[in-house]
Formats: sequence, structure tokens, C-alpha cells
Amino acid sequence: MSRFPRGFVENSSMEEPKIARRPTICFRPINPSDLERLEQIHRDIFPIRYESEFFQNVVNGGDIVSWAAIDRSRPDGHSEELIGFVTAKIVLAKESEISDLIRYDSSKGEETLVYILTLGVVETYRKRGIAKSLINEVVKYTSGIPVCRGVYLHVIAHNNPAIRLYKRMSFRCVRRLHGFYLINGQHFDSYLFVYFINDGVIVESWLHCRDLAVLVLNYMRSGIKSVASKLTMNHEEKGSKWLKSKDNTRCLLPTQTKRNLASERVSSGYDYV
Repeated sequence: MSRFPRGFVENSSMEEPKIARRPTICFRPINPSDLERLEQIHRDIFPIRYESEFFQNVVNGGDIVSWAAIDRSRPDGHSEELIGFVTAKIVLAKESEISDLIRYDSSKGEETLVYILTLGVVETYRKRGIAKSLINEVVKYTSGIPVCRGVYLHVIAHNNPAIRLYKRMSFRCVRRLHGFYLINGQHFDSYLFVYFINDGVIVESWLHCRDLAVLVLNYMRSGIKSVASKLTMNHEEKGSKWLKSKDNTRCLLPTQTKRNLASERVSSGYDYV
């Protein structure tokens, strides 16, 4: 249950009733009557399949908390039908993937985090701020738990709309996990985002050291590229000769052998014609 994909925004194939010009979006807990619709949206939005046990935990309020987004303005009995959802789970902070980033307070007992499992909105209701509102519901819920230190989630590395959303909502990207997702036999990287609350201050020294290391690495790379560029230019100048063309103009041309051309074909991926 700890590696469910989060934050996917995929096209949905469901046929939805027309939306009112000003839909009345409301939020409520997911209940047993939402089971079939919840399963359908997960099938249509996400690229993997979920076990029935997951859905039963969601609708029956087991160890998963959830919120449904509905449109009260929908006609023909659809006003209570799910158009979006978010599911989450409370986990012990010390057993989480970000246990090393949390400043613990032993006087508060077992500290926790809320982990967002799945988040989705049907296609026809996207770009209306519904996903943001659903995340805000989670944050409000988390803020009411004194021992809870924050909300965290994973998002696949190429899901740029979701990444932009989390950054706008002040989530912090703390890690990139290589090969975190396995979808149709292919591995994809994931970013791990965290939103800290209730004095769940991130260990800033760790992030500062990480950012400093990245800065130094980038500086070293730029220096190496600069030196390599100068060496290449010197090599080309030494290996060049002045050639006289038919119209007596002079041009500087590099001396190049067939062996050079062959090696360049291999390294560049292009053929010279």
C-alpha cells in the first residue's frame, strides 16, 4: 500500500454530462455508495490497477481517509456522483521515507504524517482548482492532528502539471527516487514532495548541504566544460592548415581524416553524407 502512484493527471475516457457554467463544487467523505464510481475513475485515470481491498478500505473508512468532490448543479441524479477524489493514510513519522528530515519532539509522543495515496479529477472538471481544493482538505485535516508533522506524496517525474501544482501550494521537493514506479514493465522516476505543518520543521541543515553540493557540482561541471572547450579549440587550431581555394581566397579548415569521421559517426549518432 505504500507505493501507490499519486498525482497522475491522465485523460479520462468516461462520458460525462455537460457541466453548468458555474458548477457548485462541494466536498464530502467517500462512502460505500461511491464504490463503483471510485473504481471506474481509478481505471480510467491511472495506468495501473488497484486491488479491491484498497477500494474497500477507502469507502468503509478503514485505515484510509478520503474526500470526494461532487457537483451539486449536475442534473438527472448525478449531483452526488464523484468528479474527483483524494485518498490518504496516516503513517508513523519514524517509519516514513522522510524520517530523517523531521525534527522530533519527544514530549509529543508518536509523531505522524499523512501520506497522499491517490488524487484524481475527471477530465471534464480539470483546470477548475478542484485538485488544489482536495489537497487543501487534506492539509486542513492534518493541521487538526497535534502530533501530525505534515503531508507528503510521490509524483511521477514527467507529470509537470501536478509538479507545478504542488510547488504553487508550497510543497517542497526533497528527493528524486529512481525507478520508483513500475508501469507496464517500465520503470519511471518519482519526486517526493512534503508540506510541513504543526512545527514539523524540515531539517534545514540537510537540505542546505544538499543544495550546496548541487551548486558545487554544477560549478565544477561548468569549469570542466570550459577547460574542455579551450582544449578542443587549441587542438583544432594546431590540426588545421590554410588552404587556397580556386578563387584565391583563404579559408581556415580543420585537418580531418577518414578515421576522425568514422569515430564522429559513432559518437554523435548521425551519418556524414
